[in-house]
Amino acid sequence: MARPRSEHPTNAELAILRALWRRGPSTVAEVRAELDQKHAVGYTTVLKLLQIMVEKGLARRDEARWPHVYRAAVTEEATQKRLVRDLMDRAFGGSAADLVLRALAAKPASAEELEEIRELLDRTGETT
Repeated sequence: MARPRSEHPTNAELAILRALWRRGPSTVAEVRAELDQKHAVGYTTVLKLLQIMVEKGLARRDEARWPHVYRAAVTEEATQKRLVRDLMDRAFGGSAADLVLRALAAKPASAEELEEIRELLDRTGETT
C-alpha cells in the first residue's frame, strides 16, 4: 500500500525550496547546479522532485517559458513555522518552552542569536 504524501517537504524537497528561496525562479538545470554544490544530484531526480512539489503545492511551474521555470509556492517563514509547529506538537507535547530549551541545549546560541531571542521575548511580553 502506498504511503500518503505528507504536506511537509521531505529533506530533498526542502533543499530544493532553499535553492528556490535563494535564487528565485529557476530552471531545473539551475536548481541542480545549486544543489550540486553540496551533493551530486541528477537532472531527472531534480525534475521529478519539482514535479512532485508542484503536485503538493510547494512549487509552481511557469509553462509559458522553455525551459520551464519553477518558483517556490510557499515562503521560507511559513514553511519553517509549519515544521516547528509540527515538531513542537509531536515531540514536545505542544510546549514551546520545552522546544526552545532543548534546542538551546542541543546547540548553544551565539551572542547575537541570544540578543535576538531576548528582543523577541521582550516584544512578545509587551503584547500579552
